[in-house]
Amino acid sequence: MASLRLVPSPAGIRPADVADAAGIAAVYRPYVTVSVASFETAPPDAAELARRMLGAPRLPWFVACRDGVVVGYAYAAPHRTRAAYRWSVDCSVYLAAAERGAGTGRALYERLLPAVRDLGYVTAFAGIALPNPASVGLHTALGFTAVGTYRAVGFKSGRWHDVGWFQLPLREPPAEPVEPGEWSTTPG
Repeated sequence: MASLRLVPSPAGIRPADVADAAGIAAVYRPYVTVSVASFETAPPDAAELARRMLGAPRLPWFVACRDGVVVGYAYAAPHRTRAAYRWSVDCSVYLAAAERGAGTGRALYERLLPAVRDLGYVTAFAGIALPNPASVGLHTALGFTAVGTYRAVGFKSGRWHDVGWFQLPLREPPAEPVEPGEWSTTPG
């Protein structure tokens, strides 16, 4: 008889702060060192991740925790640096291996995406190194649609990789948009 894998409920989700940077680094490290899901080639340390978390414009970061340990995170970053792109963000989610399939990626995005929308952003994008059916499945289940593929855009682990780009409208594009806000984990 085949054994059943018990999938835990999603981990607890909360806003991340710089004290979480070491836990975030631990979750992210295997995506850099043994995977092509990230195109970074050297894993950033906690100090570098804290710098990214506080970078301008300040955008949301959320962590998933189980028993006080970071087991996943999601964040938004500027889509591009030119001024006309400032209403768009790129979103990413990373999970510890044991957390995959537990609904934690969805739970993280269900906190991240409304937070980004509430800051005044109009569109979220996600770049996914292909093939990655789990990530494509998560993003499409959340309403992202495929908008194109960059072919052979990154070289890592001895070969070229494609990246699929996915888009999610966060709100109707306003005729005259107001400047998007910066994220704060403190009320008011």
